[in-house]
Amino acid sequence: MLGYKWGMPVDMSAKILVIEDDLDVRVSLVQLLQEEGFTVDAVATGPEGLYRAREWEYDLILLDLMLPELDGWGVLTKLRQQKATPVLMLTARGEVDDRVKGLNEGADDYLIKPYNERELLARIRALLRRSRGLSDDTIALGRVRVDLAAQCVYQDSEPVSLTASQYKIVAYMACRAGKVVTRTELSEEVSGDSDDTMSNVIDVQVHHIRRQLGKDFLQNRRGLGYIIPKP
Repeated sequence: MLGYKWGMPVDMSAKILVIEDDLDVRVSLVQLLQEEGFTVDAVATGPEGLYRAREWEYDLILLDLMLPELDGWGVLTKLRQQKATPVLMLTARGEVDDRVKGLNEGADDYLIKPYNERELLARIRALLRRSRGLSDDTIALGRVRVDLAAQCVYQDSEPVSLTASQYKIVAYMACRAGKVVTRTELSEEVSGDSDDTMSNVIDVQVHHIRRQLGKDFLQNRRGLGYIIPKP
């Protein structure tokens, strides 16, 4: 098998938080994003959304404006006091003043309901690329190149044979090059589970990746996790 490609593009192996009180919209968003390969958490209220956004690390937040208990403006204002996580606001309020207010308050983009799913996904991918300083869907790491759109990994321009789980690990860590990633994070990314059994599975998968791409490409930080050093 030359290179591994499955399903729809994962783009950034991203973890997305959906804050939306409408059950039908929330379920639809989660299904759409999961079908695209994203890891998704979803909540229905402003306070719960703010708590998760502060306490967990997300690559992107989809934030509804009209939320119970604490509206989208309040969530955004409080979040920006602590974190710069990219936020795409989703709202039925399409007046220019509302869009300007959202962007001025710290939103990274603004999409009016009802939205086209293709446009929503395109905006999500653009925000993820922008937040990681990428001009396209390719990450170059020395001799290794990760093509996020095609879901292939190359070394010295030759495709590398990886399983689905191994590709997810490489893509997730490549997007976070220079940062230590814990086994728990990798377990959640690969399977949505973080128990001890999955941690052992991650170690095995990492071992195979290092055999393929070299020990210097993916390094072990004992007691902490793994890291792909920036070139």
